[in-house]
Amino acid sequence: MTATSLDVPAPIALGDSGALLPPATRLPTVVQGIGFVADRRRTLQWLSHRYGSATTLRIPVFGDTVLISDPVLAKQLCQTTTDVAANVKPNLGRILGRGSIFALEGTDHRRRRKLLTPPLHGKRIKGYEAIVEEEFAAESATWPMGRGFATLDPMMRITLNVILRVAFGVDDQQLDDLRRIMPALVENGSRATKFPDLPNLGGRFNPHLRFSAKRAEYDAVIGRIITHARSDSHLAERDDILALMLQSRYDDGTAMTDSEIADELLTLLAAGHETTATTLAWAVERLSRHPKILADLVAEADTDENTLRTATIQEVQRSRPVIDLFGRHVVATELELGPYRIPKGYNVVVAISLLHDDSRQFTRPERFDPQRFVGSPPSQAWLPFGGGTRRCIGAAFAHMEMDIVLRELFRHYTIRTTSARGEGWHSRGVAYAPRAGGRVVLSPRRRTV
Repeated sequence: MTATSLDVPAPIALGDSGALLPPATRLPTVVQGIGFVADRRRTLQWLSHRYGSATTLRIPVFGDTVLISDPVLAKQLCQTTTDVAANVKPNLGRILGRGSIFALEGTDHRRRRKLLTPPLHGKRIKGYEAIVEEEFAAESATWPMGRGFATLDPMMRITLNVILRVAFGVDDQQLDDLRRIMPALVENGSRATKFPDLPNLGGRFNPHLRFSAKRAEYDAVIGRIITHARSDSHLAERDDILALMLQSRYDDGTAMTDSEIADELLTLLAAGHETTATTLAWAVERLSRHPKILADLVAEADTDENTLRTATIQEVQRSRPVIDLFGRHVVATELELGPYRIPKGYNVVVAISLLHDDSRQFTRPERFDPQRFVGSPPSQAWLPFGGGTRRCIGAAFAHMEMDIVLRELFRHYTIRTTSARGEGWHSRGVAYAPRAGGRVVLSPRRRTV
C-alpha cells in the first residue's frame, strides 16, 4: 500500500449515543463475512484502499468491529487499560479452553502471565537451544537431497517436538500419542476459528466437531501425563514446564487446576509451534528467491554472529506475517481512540498485514530487504507478535527457535535458489502459510571452517 499522508477518516456519529465511528462499509454483512472467510487478505486490502486506515464493519463471529491500520492508533489501543478494552471477543479461548491464557481477563490474566513467563524468557531459553539443534538434526536427516519438497510439515515436526520436550521434559509413549494427535487438532482448531459454533451440524465437515473429537483424545492423554507427573518423586528436581506448573503458586498460595493446566499446555503446544514453523517455511521460500541475501546468511552462519539472521527473521515476519490480525473488545462505556469514540461491545481489530505493507512505515515494502532492520530496531508498526499486555508470551522463545533452525540449515545444507515466482498465501484458519508449503531443493554442504 502506498500513501502520502496519515490522514484519518472523519468520524461518523452513531445516533444519539455520543459514539463517533470511522466510516462504515455499505457491503451487506453476509458479503463482508464471505470476504473474510474466502480471502481475508484481499478483503483487508480493498477496505484499506476504499476507506483508509480506519473503517467500521459488521462481520460474522466478531460482530460490530472497527478495523484500524494506523500505527499511532494501534499503539494507543495496545496501551489502553484492560478495564476499558479487554481481549477481542471471541478469541482463541473458545477453541483452546477457558483455562487458556487467551480466555483469561484482568487479574486472572496477569497472574497466569506472571506464572508462565519465567520458563519462556531469559536464561532458560539458552538452555533450550541444544534441544532445537537435536530436533533439527533428527528431522533433517530424513530430508530428500537434490529434489524439491515442502518444508512446512517438517518445520511443524521440529517445532512440535521442541515444545513437547520443553513442556514435558521426558520423551515416552505418551508424547508419541500427542505427536499423533496434535497435527489434526491444530488443523481443525485453526479452521474452526473462521466459523461460528455450529453444534451438531455438518457432521464430519464441521471443523468444530472434528476438533472436539481430537480434543477428547488430547484430554485423555494429558490427564494421564498430569497424574503421572503429580506422583513423580523427583518432581521438585524437574525443570520442564509441566513440573513448573504443578509446583507454582499464585501470590495467594493457590495452584492451577488440572483443567487449567491441560488448557494451558494445549495453548503452548498449538500456538507454540504452528506459527513458528510457518514463519520458517516462509523464510525458506523467501531466501530461495534472494541469492545475495542467502549467501550473506550462509557466511554469517559460519561465525558466532546472528545480526543479519535476526534482521532476516524480522523481515520475514514483516513481509509474510503469519498472523494478520489482533484486537481488543471494548468493555467500558466507550473507548477513545484518536478522533473516535467507540462504544461498549465493539471489537477493535488491528490489521497487521496492512501495517507491514504500508510504504509510509517501511520504504518499498514490496521488497524483501533484511537490511532495513540491521542496526535499527523494528518500529511501532512492526507487530507480528501483537502488542501490549496481550503480546505473545512466547515471542522470545519463538525467535530463539527460528534463529537456531536457520543457523543449522545454513551450516549443513545448500539451498538451491530459484527465479520462480513467489508462493502465494494459503489460509490455514489462524495462520497464513506459503501456498506450496515453502518448497525447496537442498544438497549437503561442506563447511569451509
